[in-house]
Amino acid sequence: MRAHPIDRPADLDVVRESYDRVADNYADMVVTTGVGDIRRHPWLRASIDAFADTVRELGPVLDVGCGPGTVTAYLAERGLDVSGVDLSPRMIENARRLHPHCRFSVASATDLDLDEASLGGVLGWWSLFNLPRDVLPQVLALFARALKPGGHFITATHVGDEDAVRTEAYGGVPVRWTTHKWQPEQFVDLIEQAGLHPVAELRLPPEEYSGPSLVVMAKRPC
Repeated sequence: MRAHPIDRPADLDVVRESYDRVADNYADMVVTTGVGDIRRHPWLRASIDAFADTVRELGPVLDVGCGPGTVTAYLAERGLDVSGVDLSPRMIENARRLHPHCRFSVASATDLDLDEASLGGVLGWWSLFNLPRDVLPQVLALFARALKPGGHFITATHVGDEDAVRTEAYGGVPVRWTTHKWQPEQFVDLIEQAGLHPVAELRLPPEEYSGPSLVVMAKRPC
């Protein structure tokens, strides 16, 4: 059982509906253009490969905010016992369609019921930036508790100081969500406060489709 309930974001339903609206366009973009596919980005692929190699023998892996399942499927191809969850039912429909050999379910990061020390790895791969600043630490603490000693967490997010409200996405579809950006030092500090020990950090400059970004891998101490 979870020790403490996590606060429900006030905009959770609006964010879910927004991702449902863009889910088909986003999945099509990944398939047709490669944008959002780690196979097309050597540094992101290397980060996920390092994570996979580290957690391979540690037990189940959970991809939180898996979207259309691209990273979940990549890890499954590498032999990991991995499953994906996402807030958006439509994203999960696409994930199941594109990757029928993988396991997916609908769930918010704020409503996961994870047993303590039950997972070898957890991913928050460009999926935690919509969490309000007071909710993210609670989710990180949940992940830390769910990891086995020696288990690893990997996350990627947008770098900055602002809370950027997005009103359209992926082909001009109307959406409403907030991207909460963090400076690397702040973000790493949150991970440490959750009880995890950072082991690697990758900072990436702005690209055509995004601003600067950050990848962090951390482990639950043994």
